[in-house]
Amino acid sequence: MGKQASGIGRRAFLAGGLAALAAPLPLSAAPLAKVRELGVLRVAVYKHNRPWSWAEPDNSTNLRGIDVDLAGAIARTLGVKLDIEEFTAGDDMATDLRNAVWRGGLLGFKPADIMMHVPFDRQLMVENDQCAILAPYYRESFAAACGPEQNDCDVPAPQYRGRRMAAAVATIPDIYLLSSFGGTLRSSVTHFNTGHDAVLALGTGQADVAVATKAEVEAAIFDMKNPAIKPRKRALEAMMSPGWDIGMAVKENSRSLGDTVEGIIGKMSADGQMKAIFGAYGVEWRPALSA
Repeated sequence: MGKQASGIGRRAFLAGGLAALAAPLPLSAAPLAKVRELGVLRVAVYKHNRPWSWAEPDNSTNLRGIDVDLAGAIARTLGVKLDIEEFTAGDDMATDLRNAVWRGGLLGFKPADIMMHVPFDRQLMVENDQCAILAPYYRESFAAACGPEQNDCDVPAPQYRGRRMAAAVATIPDIYLLSSFGGTLRSSVTHFNTGHDAVLALGTGQADVAVATKAEVEAAIFDMKNPAIKPRKRALEAMMSPGWDIGMAVKENSRSLGDTVEGIIGKMSADGQMKAIFGAYGVEWRPALSA
């Protein structure tokens, strides 16, 4: 999603008037024994987060993505059914953890046993002690890709001046393009809803260069199957983040579940399952540095 734990704010989930509504009574996420007793693992994933979790426009009930498949593999290993629910990103990670894991959302979203796609960040852990953030499963970073009009994708980024740039609105790639290099790229930036959409714009002729997360770049190129769309091989100069690990979150009192999930992720990393799940979406699996 292009944001880290202490990055820029997420787009708002609730309209101002809804913020005044009374919150529902807290509902506890289930530790391991309860999950097995109920026979169901409830997992929360972000909406509109391709290639991690998304629904096709013509089939909103059929969720797809890396996080969806990973959640399914965890549930199968535990011997339980998967109950996977989408939720809309809030203003920041603290809001997302509160809504998805330890309290529930104001619009009736019940806490999940596991939340996928959580930055594995020490400061985030300290600031959100109602949750346990664990099981890092991927190392994310930012990247770029170019369309046919930008023949050399690996030139220094300031030389993209004059090319049509694409990024997801209100993300770190967006801030990077608007503010880096004295703002020389600002006037040519077009905004899209997601990083995946920004990269797809290279194939439709709407953009010449797109900046997004590495996973979004690789997945979109894979989806387009267009040899004229090429990834940048060099790191982006002056990018404000060298990368971050992605993990999961459980409620603090569900550490028995979390410890078991960490073991499952370790086994999947060793036997090739992680590589296969990522590869199905055109994304190279990069182990988390914290794993």
